[in-house]
Amino acid sequence: MEASLLSILSLGFVLGIKHAIEPDHVIAVSTIASQSKKLWRSSLAGVFWGIGHTATLFIVGIILLLMKDEIPETWALSLEFLVGIMLVYLGIATILSFKNIHVHQHDHDGEEHKHIHSHKHYIKHEHQQVHKKVSYVKSMLIGLVHGLAGSAAMVLLTMSTVDSVAEGIIYILIFGAGTIVGMLFFTTIIGIPFVYSAKKVSLNKIFTQITGVISTAFGIYYMYNLGVTEGLFKLWIQ
Repeated sequence: MEASLLSILSLGFVLGIKHAIEPDHVIAVSTIASQSKKLWRSSLAGVFWGIGHTATLFIVGIILLLMKDEIPETWALSLEFLVGIMLVYLGIATILSFKNIHVHQHDHDGEEHKHIHSHKHYIKHEHQQVHKKVSYVKSMLIGLVHGLAGSAAMVLLTMSTVDSVAEGIIYILIFGAGTIVGMLFFTTIIGIPFVYSAKKVSLNKIFTQITGVISTAFGIYYMYNLGVTEGLFKLWIQ
């Protein structure tokens, strides 16, 4: 393999890491990481996001590289708009994730006890964790949506960087590996406050709901920017 191609692939890996930490990616995955009470589960959520993201880029990228075509602007912006809708949904779902959880306090043999009660799950003692599952399938689906939204820019970048379809495929895979590594690292960091506040329900609830509010607000801003500033709404009615 030529040195120039190795340099291009190395650049692709670094760009993949950089791509993973774009605000909409980090915010979306943080809503999944907020449900984790073990750090390795939070990390895996990032890995599955990266797998889903890479799978979409790979499939769409191969098709467009073979056709030597690009995604029309209206379609590209519409797929980006879908990300905004997803962020709002994830944010609202995260905010509401604590709605059925209550803390009950009582005295037993002169000692104060607290129990965490969830109508959806069961009662747990104060020192135990609230039972919430991390959905890796959901994380992968989020990655798939982000991959669709980013496929137009990815293919344009690939076409301008490599000389053949085979090199393009390798470039996309290397880029995808970079996104997996990048998201693995950052979901691990994001998961730390949720893991260490797992036994403190009130604090964990605050962290989780802040994450939900940020996701919802950013999703609304994201859709407004695409629809109004970028002119997507005008393209829809043309």
